[in-house]
Amino acid sequence: MLNVPPKDNKTDPLVLFMPSGKRGRFPVGTPILDAARSLGVYVESVCGGRATCGRCQVSVQEGNFAKHKIVSSNDHISSVGPKEQRYASVRELPDGRRLSCSAQILGDLVIDVPQDTVINAQVVRKAASDRVIERNAAVQMCYVEVDEPDMHKPLGDLDRMKAVLEKDWGWKDLLIAPHLIPQVQGILRKGSWAVTAAIHRDMDSSRPFIVGLWPGLKNEAYGIACDIGSTTIAMHLVSLLSGRIVASSGASNPQIRFGEDLMSRVSYVMMNPDGREAMTKAVREAVNGLIGKVCAEGGIDRHDILDMVVVGNPIMHHLFLGIDPTELGQAPFALAVSGALQYWAHEIDIEVNRGARLYMLPCIAGHVGADAAGATLSEGPHRQDKMMLLVDVGTNAEIVLGNRERVVAASSPTGPAFEGAEISSGQRAAPGAIERVRIDPDTLEPRFRVIGVDKWSDEEGFAEAAAAVGVTGICGSAIIEVVAEMYLTGIISQDGVVDGGMAAKSPRIVPNGRTFSYLLHDGDQRITVTQNDIRAIQLAKAALYAGIKLLMEKQSVDHVDMIRFAGAFGSFIDPKYAMVLGLIPDCDLAEVKAVGNAAGTGALMALLNRGHRREIEETVRKIEKIETALESKFQEHFVNAMAMPNKVDAFPKLAEVVALPERKVLTDEGGEGGGRRRRRSRE
Repeated sequence: MLNVPPKDNKTDPLVLFMPSGKRGRFPVGTPILDAARSLGVYVESVCGGRATCGRCQVSVQEGNFAKHKIVSSNDHISSVGPKEQRYASVRELPDGRRLSCSAQILGDLVIDVPQDTVINAQVVRKAASDRVIERNAAVQMCYVEVDEPDMHKPLGDLDRMKAVLEKDWGWKDLLIAPHLIPQVQGILRKGSWAVTAAIHRDMDSSRPFIVGLWPGLKNEAYGIACDIGSTTIAMHLVSLLSGRIVASSGASNPQIRFGEDLMSRVSYVMMNPDGREAMTKAVREAVNGLIGKVCAEGGIDRHDILDMVVVGNPIMHHLFLGIDPTELGQAPFALAVSGALQYWAHEIDIEVNRGARLYMLPCIAGHVGADAAGATLSEGPHRQDKMMLLVDVGTNAEIVLGNRERVVAASSPTGPAFEGAEISSGQRAAPGAIERVRIDPDTLEPRFRVIGVDKWSDEEGFAEAAAAVGVTGICGSAIIEVVAEMYLTGIISQDGVVDGGMAAKSPRIVPNGRTFSYLLHDGDQRITVTQNDIRAIQLAKAALYAGIKLLMEKQSVDHVDMIRFAGAFGSFIDPKYAMVLGLIPDCDLAEVKAVGNAAGTGALMALLNRGHRREIEETVRKIEKIETALESKFQEHFVNAMAMPNKVDAFPKLAEVVALPERKVLTDEGGEGGGRRRRRSRE
């Protein structure tokens, strides 16, 4: 392929590629595709410039672009030639689109590389974001026309194919997947000596591999980005050539039947000789099932999947790969392997193309896994000038704090309270679960929203709408809100004790043994928030905050500039209530955002751009890992964080938008979870 370097000659036409903004001068007659590649602008091409695949479409932006000192016009590009005419007659070429392998530069141009989801789309946009993921996949599809056998040139069919791949595409020193070698001759003859080879090369220093081979022109290839969580497995099916997300889906992790949380699964392995094998088999079957589902939704053959990127927490990482996770269940929480890994997908029983590769992101530490690495890649604290806090709240919260100067990470044992476990009326987020709560400060009457119902509980028609799903419990996001609301309305003190004296004000404050509870809903399912529930939330949020505080001390900062909540749970947390509760440190609320499944987005980035693989590998090597269990100040921070929002730390940013109650001190004589029924004093 022609590689034309940008020229300094001021008389050569100036070409600007959008949206990348890359520009350069090129001699008249240079194909636009060659100009793009010389500048590092990604434009897909499978056919090697033969104008048969149609993937290199671009369009010309016309007008006077004064900022760039360019007057761009369709007159500055060569007219439609025979190759483009032939392509347009066989396949549709949208109005205004040109094939960049055939169209040549005649004058100054502004070239648009389309950002839509048609065949030549270059990018993937993250949902609810304008982020652009540049395309530089590890797999490239290369169409070649191979010379037929010649008795005077006794070179083997495979060797002649390699020679033309080097001549037309520049691939040198090619390896080939062993299973393809017996098929080469048949494929070449079936395609009348024209074939498409899928070439896989992850690192520039590694030898390229022929991982797939098809007769004729093969105009598509796919990849999988997968996040294996302890509760849910999430998956994207993606076009490797366009970056288009073809289908997305999720499923429950079947390992739940072996244990709700991670440590219980490690215990299962310890106690059952075949425990590891059973859980490995279960998660691989689930992944294969999801692949079948997204392929069915996208209308593709699973054997067209040629690359995969997988992330997961350390225990999911080990179990998926067939590694015993026992060492992760006890100090010093040693990983069997922490670096990035490459597999043949079929080696770990994944049912895709036999030549498909599987890349596993590196783990950061014993309890900060490849999922945290994926989230770090997605949100990029290491790319920020400001101090970013990235938190993935789960049974074991993963915390990353830093900027481009330094990044530190830790895990904190929050336990399952935020997921509904250990809460008297707690449940997972499902239809019927209360997900939002507000309490009237004067009457102490609640109103709430239920998953599956659009109306609030005090709106007309709620009862009829809720009858279909019921009001069955309270999920994590509502647990945070109801405890925070109870604090803001004075039902509980800063120390989390339910004020029994409030019973005179509202029948919602009900006796519960030596303590009191708050009656949230009195229906078929009686839903209360007990003193023990509040203690469970305090313990969970204190563990998280203490871990964050340790990282802030390591960074020598007294505040953070931005906070990102990752994970499914983080998507539903209201930042204001998380801060009122003291789950996270004080910060401008406008800078606190939920980023959804950032781990899955990181996997998607690594799938579509192998440069991101090198970025996260280098970043993880530089991240400083902090083991909270070994830090002497963890307990001090933990005790202070039991209070709401915190016993010693100020929350001035929060106070600007929320009227925090004056400190109310109540005695707690009933042991853990105890609160006497008589209010003692106020400060």
